[in-house]
Amino acid sequence: MEERLTGGACQPNIVYDTDHPVYARLQGIGKEITTKVQPKAVVVFSAHWQGGEDKILVNEAVKTDLIYDFFGFPKHYYKEIFPNVGSKDVADRVRTLLKSAGIESQGVKRGLDHGVWCCFKCAFHPDENPLDVPIVEVSLYNNEDTDQHYRLGEAVATLREENVVVVVSGMAVHNLRDLRFAMGTSDPLPYAKSFDDALKIAVTADPGDRQKKMAALLNRPDARQAHPQFDHLLPIFVGAGAAGRDKGKQLWTLPQGSMSWAQYRFGQV
Repeated sequence: MEERLTGGACQPNIVYDTDHPVYARLQGIGKEITTKVQPKAVVVFSAHWQGGEDKILVNEAVKTDLIYDFFGFPKHYYKEIFPNVGSKDVADRVRTLLKSAGIESQGVKRGLDHGVWCCFKCAFHPDENPLDVPIVEVSLYNNEDTDQHYRLGEAVATLREENVVVVVSGMAVHNLRDLRFAMGTSDPLPYAKSFDDALKIAVTADPGDRQKKMAALLNRPDARQAHPQFDHLLPIFVGAGAAGRDKGKQLWTLPQGSMSWAQYRFGQV
C-alpha cells in the first residue's frame, strides 16, 4: 500500500490560486489515490493539530466540520466547504494500534483543520475527483521530539496493509515571519534551498539510516530559520516511521521565498 507525505499544510490561498504549481501537483496525488490506490479510508496527520506532550488525540467524529484556523484572509475563505465524513471504526482501529505500541491516546470529536481540508480540496475536488471514503485525522504530540513522532508512525504502519492510506501534511520549509523578505519574488531565501536539499538527502536515505539522519536535521544551523517551530516538519517523521523498510522518494519540490512545497512518497502506487 502506498503512503504519502503531502508537502504542504496548504496555505489557504492555494485553494484559489489554481495557477500555483503545487495545485496541479496535489491534483495529481489525489487522482492517483482515487483511481489507482482506491483505499477504504485515509488517516491523516496534520501540522495544525497537537495533542498532549505524551498523548495522541484521534478524531472519532463521523460528521466533521471544517476548522478555519487562519487569520487575515478575505471573508469568503471562511465560508469554504469540503464534503467529508469520518469513521468511528477507523478511529478505533488507530487507537488499538497506538495502545499496542504503548502510546496513550484519546478519542475526541473535532473538525478538520486547514492543514487537511485545504490540501484535500485541491487533491480531491468535490466536483472533479471526490474522495468517497472516510477521513480520520490524528494529532501530533505537543513537543518537538523527533523519535517520539517516528515511533508514532511505526505504531500505525499496519494500516498500510489494511488498504488505508496514511497522509502526513506539513511543509519542507515553513517560515511565515520571513514572508516579508520574499515579497515580489519567487526566489527562495538561502535557507529554504539549503534545508530543502538536506531534507531530501535524509528522507531518501537507506531506511536503516533514515531516522538518525532525519533527527540530525534539527541540529543544522539553518533549521530554526527553515522552521522557527518544528510543527510543520514533524509530520514527515510520522510518515517515515510508518514507512517501515520502504524507501522515501521525493516526487517534487519548489523552494519559494521562505517556504518549500516538497512532496514525498513512501512505497509504491
